[in-house]
Amino acid sequence: MSLSPVCLEGNYTFLEQFRLRLWIDVVDDMSVGEYPTDAGYDPRSNARLMSSLRAFYARQVRLGTMAEDPTALVQRPKARRKLPRTLAESEVEALLAAPDAESPLGLRDRAMLELMYGAGLRVSELTGLRLAEVNLRQGALRVTGKGGKDRVLPIGEEAAHWLDRYLARSRPLLAGGRVREPLFLTRRGTAVSRQLFWRGLKRIALAAGIDAARVTPHGLRHAFATHLLNHGADLRSLQMLLGHASLTTTQIYTAVAKERLQQLHARHHPRG
Repeated sequence: MSLSPVCLEGNYTFLEQFRLRLWIDVVDDMSVGEYPTDAGYDPRSNARLMSSLRAFYARQVRLGTMAEDPTALVQRPKARRKLPRTLAESEVEALLAAPDAESPLGLRDRAMLELMYGAGLRVSELTGLRLAEVNLRQGALRVTGKGGKDRVLPIGEEAAHWLDRYLARSRPLLAGGRVREPLFLTRRGTAVSRQLFWRGLKRIALAAGIDAARVTPHGLRHAFATHLLNHGADLRSLQMLLGHASLTTTQIYTAVAKERLQQLHARHHPRG
């Protein structure tokens, strides 16, 4: 398995810090296990450090420079999975309503936001959509997700409404009378890039009165998933909509929804 230069540099840094702290030839499982905590590493860095040490000592044993691997008996640290940040439904509503739908670019932005939130798309899936992959009569679109896997998704009524308006009023102007494959176009008739969408989203967030630091393209996907769960969707259906290969990936949203419910209970229940 090959590692990126960034990973190699990080592993080297961890090992060098460890070397300065301990004599390599006299370490044991106790000193190895205690080092990350003593050094003040957070759980994620702790797990990364231990991975580096395991690889290092496994190699020493293979080379014959050490008889035993001091990491063999050290329990693998569990890195706490960070819960995705999500927006409240009222905040999403304000965000969707912020673009000026009377202008060609504003109407395009409204259609993109409605489709992204309404279908739970990744930003690469949204900006990579082609006109031929959308069927408004059937209320469906085909997207290509991670690993080149295709999935067919429903288009909700609101998203279909704004997409229809964009296709009728805005896109012909942006296309400049020429045939264009991408669904969403810039003023020059080229495909909207992920970077352009990101910058536009930050601007729209400010217009909606929302802290721009809290709003990201993936945050809208998180909001889609969390709000569906809050309204009774089951995990298996959500997994199919999001295009997750494993149900384990989808289960993170149950923790987000549970945390939100706990906050609401603490805020509004008389004995919260």
